[in-house]
Amino acid sequence: MKVFTGVQSRHLADVAAAAKKAEELGFDGLGFGEVSVDAFLPATLAASSTTSLTVGTSITLAFVRSPMATAYTAWGIQELSGGRFQLGLGSQVRGHNERRFSVKWTPPAPRMREVINALRAIWDCWQNGTPLSFSGNEYAFSLMPPEFNPGPVPGGPPKINLAGINPNMVRLAGELADGFLPHGFNSDKYMTEAILPNLEAGARKAGRTLKDLEISGGGFIISGRNDEEVAKNYEAARRRISFYGSTRAYFPVWEIHGWQSTGEQLREMSFRNRWSEMPGLITDEMVDALCLITTHDNLPSALLKRYGGYATRVSLEFPRDPEAEAVTKKIIAEFHAQTAPV
Repeated sequence: MKVFTGVQSRHLADVAAAAKKAEELGFDGLGFGEVSVDAFLPATLAASSTTSLTVGTSITLAFVRSPMATAYTAWGIQELSGGRFQLGLGSQVRGHNERRFSVKWTPPAPRMREVINALRAIWDCWQNGTPLSFSGNEYAFSLMPPEFNPGPVPGGPPKINLAGINPNMVRLAGELADGFLPHGFNSDKYMTEAILPNLEAGARKAGRTLKDLEISGGGFIISGRNDEEVAKNYEAARRRISFYGSTRAYFPVWEIHGWQSTGEQLREMSFRNRWSEMPGLITDEMVDALCLITTHDNLPSALLKRYGGYATRVSLEFPRDPEAEAVTKKIIAEFHAQTAPV
């Protein structure tokens, strides 16, 4: 099982050093989200400054760019990295698409299907010389003069990982994607009762099984050197849970636990800018359900116990100081030892 991490990429000048550090500590992969910086920018820097690390977007927004633009950028990073790039795609919620990026909103799962199929048609043209011919409800591509064709890359097209939480998108990931990225706002119950069955249904539709997918472990992790640190981080997790739990797209997780009224309350409080009060709605039962909680010494075995039944990779927080780096390096080494094939 692989260990990935993410790096804050607001300051691009820091990305290369962070990527090198991630590789040095033993991480298998490094992903960049799209928050305040275009995720392709730090991914490019990381690809150019490492030699073995898998580099990916986790995620980049699928609908705010033409699939052709996404295809060109991902292809360039794949070539630069020597085949180590993975394209993570996500839909983002309607408000951000319409009000932050000013792009029209259409049903996300059918549109994502077109994005993925369009990307693969474009890449097949570049890699194998097939005529470009894709036509859907949202996108159509049929022009690729030789001068605009970048040609094949070592390792072939990038893998596509799809993020999702709602059933339609999860089933689509099982059917079409190379990997699945669950949101951190997740629980064991939601993963086993909602996500995995839908992933399997999608995979079955395409004649595949879950073993054909790379699946990341879902949920937040609360850890520390000792019980005191764990308790401190436990309280900090309430704020994180209350933030994500106020977003309607994540309400299915609340609903499977019977906590949908909490989601509605959080949403209403966010509209009134009552952010500081929102963690007070998050009970210990909720934190325990949504988080893996353990000390650093027990983290490798706890990760394996929680995710070993389905995941091919887990995610750990990127360390912020030399002491944390030493601890993280030890955790990764122990985890790799426990999950190595016998």
